[in-house]
Amino acid sequence: MPPLQHRFVQTNSIRMHVAEHGEGPLVLLCHGFPESWYSWRHQLNALAQGGYRVVAPDMRGYGQTDAPAAITAYSMLHLVGDMVGLVLALGAPNAVVVGHDWGAPVAWHCALLRPDLFTGVAALSVPFRGRGPVLPTTAMPCTDDSEFYQLYFQEPGKAERELANDVRRTVRALLYGASGDAPASQQITMVPRDGGFLTRLVDPAELPAWLHQDDVDFYVSEFERTGFRGGLNWYRNIDRNWELLAAYAGAKISVPALFIAGDRDPVVTSPAVQKVIASLAGPVPRLQRSLMLPGCGHWTQQERPQAVNDALLEFLAALHAR
Repeated sequence: MPPLQHRFVQTNSIRMHVAEHGEGPLVLLCHGFPESWYSWRHQLNALAQGGYRVVAPDMRGYGQTDAPAAITAYSMLHLVGDMVGLVLALGAPNAVVVGHDWGAPVAWHCALLRPDLFTGVAALSVPFRGRGPVLPTTAMPCTDDSEFYQLYFQEPGKAERELANDVRRTVRALLYGASGDAPASQQITMVPRDGGFLTRLVDPAELPAWLHQDDVDFYVSEFERTGFRGGLNWYRNIDRNWELLAAYAGAKISVPALFIAGDRDPVVTSPAVQKVIASLAGPVPRLQRSLMLPGCGHWTQQERPQAVNDALLEFLAALHAR
């Protein structure tokens, strides 16, 4: 098997950095916020050993991949277009797409918009919700004292300044705060109006067992170099995505699918999202499995690499046995 390689690919008018490992059917791994290809470090070798060509890009706006200046250059159509272009640039006839956090909606929409090219989809942390009846930001929680973190991210510059003020603290506090190791009282989704996104998050005295100092150092080096604007611009297209995808309201995911999440992930613990997960087979009729990982938080593939690897390999084997 060839070793893990890093290279650049031209796709959808941007230069994209990818980590690539193994040979066989193509599997794309799409990361979320605020991460990089590195968040799939435990999956690259495992899936390659399983007989797959595994490619984990730095997504648009992250790491060594181009970060266009315009906020409008980060719509879901751009993000799906990047993955379509990547498959074509890699010379593959098709791919299975896997996504975590923001990468999960990208993966879901790859399958929704191009089922001819993406023959299977696995999503971690974020279930497929389809297009709601109103602009998404108008339905987000907001009180006199606090606002939903995605609303806080809307104003250009504000969150960038806060997160970049002390990148090491940002990385440590966020990776710990959204993990299954954080106390149940940890509040990460609502931002106090007299503070910021990090106000209620603590920099842990010790890192959890799944996170090593080398991991923190890698993320810190990347975001100290790039800043956080690229990733934050994804959030600034939430309402625009709703408008752009109007033609797909009510459309279903037609390819085989897998969903994995931690039962302590702040994304899935609300009753509303629990209801979405319970009824996921409606909009995703070929859902093969919904796997909830006990004690796992938001950083699914990093906190529970073996469980995620096993589930992905089982899913991929069934797809390619058809």
